[in-house]
Order: sequence, then structure tokens, then C-alpha cells
Amino acid sequence: MKSLNREERIRASETSIFKAVFPNTTNHYDTLFGGTAMQLMDEVAFITATRFSRQRVVTISSDKIDFRQPIPSGTIVELKGRVSTVGNTSLKVRVEIYTEEMYSLSREQAVTGEFTFVAIDEHKKPTKII
Repeated sequence: MKSLNREERIRASETSIFKAVFPNTTNHYDTLFGGTAMQLMDEVAFITATRFSRQRVVTISSDKIDFRQPIPSGTIVELKGRVSTVGNTSLKVRVEIYTEEMYSLSREQAVTGEFTFVAIDEHKKPTKII
């Protein structure tokens, strides 16, 4: 298999997941719990970081999660992850959540944030990202 350069690896690791927002994931305003949104974002970021590095990675930080629009029950959300920065042992993944109404073409960005991961070895010590 051909070796990919960094930009090709970033493109190949882009991750997109769709979810339906059901009432069991919403708060008393009938919108998605912020903590649930952050959990989904961290999951997508983890998958993206793993697909990029093909190494064990752990979340070490989440940066500036911006909740721009509420996410109502009964909508579809798309979570998109993309590697934004690669360091020696760490990398950052930007995650965006888009909402779509189920029965129209309405779509808008609702949440953005960045997650930082560090690659670890079998002893759970930081290791160089290959």
C-alpha cells in the first residue's frame, strides 16, 4: 500500500457520523444536552485521531466548545471531525455539529470545538506520532 503524505492522511481520516436527536437525550427545553453533544464530539474526535495516527490515543483536552444554536429533539445531527494540527506526540481535531430538520432541507452549524489527543505506547507513556 502506498504511503500517504500528511495532507492525504488528514483527508483520509476525516470522519462523519449522523445521529437522530431523540427525547431521551434532551433537557427540559427539549434540546440536546450540552454534555451529550460533548460526548458525541469527543467520540468523533477520537475516531478521527485514531484513523489519522493508527496509534493508541487519549483525550487530554477540549478547547473552546461553542454552542451557537440549540439542537432540538426530532432533528438529525451530523458530526464532522478533521485533524487541524499535528505535533510531535499530540494532535488536535476540530469537530463541527450540523443540524438538519428531518422533513426539510434546512441545515445549519450548531456547535464547534477542538479536542487534543496524545499518542501513547503500551506503557501509557506519550510516544511520537508516526
